[in-house]
Amino acid sequence: MKTISLTACALCLSLTAVASAQPHTFTANDLKSIATVSDAQISPNGKSIAYIVSRANYTTDKRARTLMLVDVATGAQRVLVADRDEIGDPAWSPDGTQLGFVAMAGSGKSAHEQVYVLPMSGGDASVVTNAPRGIEQFAWRPDGQAIAYVTPDAAPNAKAIAAHLDGFVVGDQSYTSMSAPTPNHIWLATRAATGTWTARRLTHGTWSLPTAQPPGPPASPLSWSPDGRSIAFDQMPNAYDADGYLAHVAILDTQTGAIRALTAHGKYESVPEYSPDGTHIAYWYPFGGDPAAENDIFVSPASGGNGTDTTTQSIDTNVVRALWMPGSQSLLIAGHKGTDAALWIQSLDGTAKRIALGDVQPNQFFWLDAGVSTTGAIAFTGSTPRDPSALYYLASPAAVPQQMTHYNDAIEQLDLGRVAPIAWNSDGFAQDGVVTYPPNYDPAKTYPLVLVIHGGPNYASIASFSAFNQLLAARGWIVFNPNYRGSDNLGEKYWYGIVKDAGAGPGRDVMAGIAALERSAHIDRTRIGVSGWSYGGYMTSWLIGHYHIWKAAVSGAAVNNLVDEYDLSDGAGAGEGFMFGGSPYVGNNMALYRAESPITYAWDITTPTLILSDTSDSRVPNPQSYEMYHALTDHHVPTQFWAYPVAGHFPSDAVRQLDVDTRWIDWLAQYLK
Repeated sequence: MKTISLTACALCLSLTAVASAQPHTFTANDLKSIATVSDAQISPNGKSIAYIVSRANYTTDKRARTLMLVDVATGAQRVLVADRDEIGDPAWSPDGTQLGFVAMAGSGKSAHEQVYVLPMSGGDASVVTNAPRGIEQFAWRPDGQAIAYVTPDAAPNAKAIAAHLDGFVVGDQSYTSMSAPTPNHIWLATRAATGTWTARRLTHGTWSLPTAQPPGPPASPLSWSPDGRSIAFDQMPNAYDADGYLAHVAILDTQTGAIRALTAHGKYESVPEYSPDGTHIAYWYPFGGDPAAENDIFVSPASGGNGTDTTTQSIDTNVVRALWMPGSQSLLIAGHKGTDAALWIQSLDGTAKRIALGDVQPNQFFWLDAGVSTTGAIAFTGSTPRDPSALYYLASPAAVPQQMTHYNDAIEQLDLGRVAPIAWNSDGFAQDGVVTYPPNYDPAKTYPLVLVIHGGPNYASIASFSAFNQLLAARGWIVFNPNYRGSDNLGEKYWYGIVKDAGAGPGRDVMAGIAALERSAHIDRTRIGVSGWSYGGYMTSWLIGHYHIWKAAVSGAAVNNLVDEYDLSDGAGAGEGFMFGGSPYVGNNMALYRAESPITYAWDITTPTLILSDTSDSRVPNPQSYEMYHALTDHHVPTQFWAYPVAGHFPSDAVRQLDVDTRWIDWLAQYLK
């Protein structure tokens, strides 16, 4: 699957860069030499790794993406494909002789992502699908002679739409939607003896497979049984993304078309994966069957049954990926633990062993970017506090990570701020966060403080490289990334602590973190700024309405009105309903929604505030930013509101991302100087 790199929601900015030869503090110009490594896929025999390297072009405002191959034994690198737009999702054929990937095909309005196949013995890549509405995902059949893929259906009233009879019945969808969604279904492309590929449809109906909804994991992948007869997938009752919580694991018989449910849960399931021997299926399911709980990994017999929760006791973290290891007796598990992005080997007998990674932080922005070979070798992408992005190789789970790419080595020569974890206690919780100190930090001196609060809320700040933090630290500011209850790094109790307490409890956690930092560093209490994007924006809006220590604030894509979020977002109430015990229009729930909405307390905000959002954000619709803007200007609070005329939860292009960075930092500098 393509690595989702919508960096805004995690911290909400984690752009990376390569430095020039002369040491200097990190600047915005360093961003323009960024090289990002993603889509790590190790060959079945463990001898080669395919990956994507991408760089931003600030003139064209596009990213150049190249499919690369590295030889594990020698480290030799070679370009596989460099002339295809939107290339991604590399996937080895089971015998390792071919590499599939997704890239754009066609031109103009007919251009869509399709599946290509590249013979590793030499020759050009050929396109093997012709899906009129593009490809959501694909998976090789175990014999390597066919590829299953997912593509959307055509609108049933396409002719009426062409005649402008395009009104549609609204369901559980974002207010930005311009049409009713159509279902995704499974097709099969099969290679004939002549080498040509033909496609046939495998599934039909008004039900649907999910689509990717950034920021979040990719769409639940297809998983073939080893005998090539069955496909495990995630089946939604309809095509509305907000109803994705009703999805369950289903098994398709590719010969008969019959579909059966794997378990009796009926909902909350996703990401099924057959074990290598075909006897079991691992899948995602929330702890205790509570949709507000953290994600665990269940393992069920492939013949059916709910199976067993394998991670709740041994790991107790929100799992963002589970990959089977060879032998079918253990899984590679990914999730946050403290201020680390951690990996474990989880045995089916219940024991788990954490993999020693040193200061390497695997990329797991809602999804671990990694692959496992039949030899047990692991490839993944990650960063360190001083190295923004690289490909890593583990010969075995017991091996030391080996860095396979060095695109960003020059950045280590920069005068960077030191990154360190910090811990404290609040309301009975042991808590943590990350601090980035200014370059040449002097503990005897007093420094301004800037908070950058992560989004989610079910995410975590970790001790990895963050260009945005380094840009702030280069201004001579201490940068604090606090985790708070609801973060996904300290277990189920901590995760669940945010339920029906969206702002007050997390707010106390953040304030306790500041107090802890003040015990170890000299903070200028007259120069403290607070900022964040998404739920970090929510926390910013909440904190400036309840505490008055702030000199300046930046509230990006903030959930300011929880009723609006329930009514207008692409979650269409599912997330808020789970967190607050149901609809705001039922019982006395409206009072809780209002009490937990920052807009309710806007009358008490005095902090100069910069508001940022995208105009067509379906995750956090920007009417909430307009509401806060009017509330603050009506009270004569110094305020600016910048909106970006793009879709998405954060600008996806490099030019606008840099503009967000610049306006964010300049606003803080205006008041912290």
